[in-house]
Amino acid sequence: MAMGVLTTIFFMWGFLTCLNDILIPHLKSIFQLGYAQVMLVQFTFFGAYFLMALPAGRLIASLGYKKGIVAGLAIAGVGALGFWPAAGFHLYPAFLGALFVLATGITVLQVAANPYVALLGPERTSSSRLTLAQALNSFGTFLAPWFGGLLILSNVVKTPDELAKLGPVQQLVYQTQQAQAVQGPYIGLAVVLFLLAIFVWLFRLPALTEATDKGDHERHGFAEVLRHPHVLFGVLGIFFYVGAEVSIGSFMVNYLSMPDIGHMSEQQAAHYVSFYWLGAMIGRFIGSALMAKISPRVLLAIFAAINALLVLTTMLSSGEVAVVSIIAIGLFNSIMFPTIFALGIEHLGPLTSKASSLLIMAIVGGALIPYVQGVFADHIGLQHAFFLPLLCYLYIVFYGVRGSKVRVTE
Repeated sequence: MAMGVLTTIFFMWGFLTCLNDILIPHLKSIFQLGYAQVMLVQFTFFGAYFLMALPAGRLIASLGYKKGIVAGLAIAGVGALGFWPAAGFHLYPAFLGALFVLATGITVLQVAANPYVALLGPERTSSSRLTLAQALNSFGTFLAPWFGGLLILSNVVKTPDELAKLGPVQQLVYQTQQAQAVQGPYIGLAVVLFLLAIFVWLFRLPALTEATDKGDHERHGFAEVLRHPHVLFGVLGIFFYVGAEVSIGSFMVNYLSMPDIGHMSEQQAAHYVSFYWLGAMIGRFIGSALMAKISPRVLLAIFAAINALLVLTTMLSSGEVAVVSIIAIGLFNSIMFPTIFALGIEHLGPLTSKASSLLIMAIVGGALIPYVQGVFADHIGLQHAFFLPLLCYLYIVFYGVRGSKVRVTE
């Protein structure tokens, strides 16, 4: 029952995170932004992980896992409500502010829920269990592009020249329509988040206090946690993995719309983004079963190597080959986050919650790497800029082969 409740939460934050992939082309069009400018959406969203992960860890230590999850859902709900005034006033900075609050809530959820699922059973099956929970996260990321494409990208965005030809009343009507395209979906999500918070509050979840700061009687610091090499390399692994995954998802609508790649509308491209995330969901169900028989480290290295080859393929090809190869990356992304996370908190006992905070903090890779790729895309073209995710996957091959091994520290 506890796993059932937790997987619902995994679904919600996957849905909310992936909705950014639809919000990006919408905001790029209505505010006439460059690639680097619009990547401030991901920079703000994932930057919240870096800034708020340690405070979130302290909040979890104080409240415990259950109340921490409730707090995270409530904060995310407030952030979703912030889209109403942001869209109404037609202000890009206001969108970024609402996203920061929303991401703060999801940060609290990540710090609490990931280790909680990993600890809800034997340590040897923690990777498999967390991968299974993340499969529901991927179901949320699969549905979000369809949902967002239908409600957000279905509105035709006018160019500055077309907008200048409209009268004052027509411009006001147009801006109202564009605002409502965003307001409706996010208000609905806010209601769902608040209802879910109430449900979790009423549900009885195991405390697991022995794996929080309350169980750390010696009061170890974060520096001591990082003395464990598999934690340090795991932090870098999460940084590079999330950076690669978010970069590919964020640019996919614009990439597939290019004449020599997919030559399709943004709304059509949004459906293909769904298949990218659907692959991740299918891969997690398969990966969860495979890890019962194959070492998680070996499987992680194999999947990362395959993704490096797929990124290289999409960079060197065009048309259908480029489309299929970039979408297929989602299938092999599947096990990476839960496996890196589970390996990163292995054999840590009461240090688990501190390691969890550091690993969630590393999700800031989703803020920095897409922005840097956006800068490269503005200068060398979007297709060539995919060399950055390629390097990220090569690091994950190293982590699976060598970096994740637990070493005895002095």
